[in-house]
Amino acid sequence: MHTGDSVPTVAHTTSMTDVIYEMSRKKLGITTVQEDGRLQGVISDGDLRRLLEREGGAALSRTAGEAMNARPRTIAADALGATALAILEERKITSLVVVDAENRVEGVVHLHDLWGIELI
Repeated sequence: MHTGDSVPTVAHTTSMTDVIYEMSRKKLGITTVQEDGRLQGVISDGDLRRLLEREGGAALSRTAGEAMNARPRTIAADALGATALAILEERKITSLVVVDAENRVEGVVHLHDLWGIELI
């Protein structure tokens, strides 16, 4: 699981150019949108591509809060790796945000992390 500074994080008011920069810098294919450490939403590479297809260059004038998926799939830190893998495969996604009972972000688990523990 990626934790601390390795978790891509932006605020609601972050510009899309800065969202793209954060996603590229952290290399997980997503960024979390957080307020006071609590997950508000997620923007994935796919979300970004779909936004650009829909709005063209105008998409870059959006903020993270306007572009985010406000109901992302998440997982608890004590969940099994096999559970995470099942969710990733079922939803055809590559990353899950790990949250606690109060929706505070604890980290991000990526499909490649699970390869590293030989679940796949």
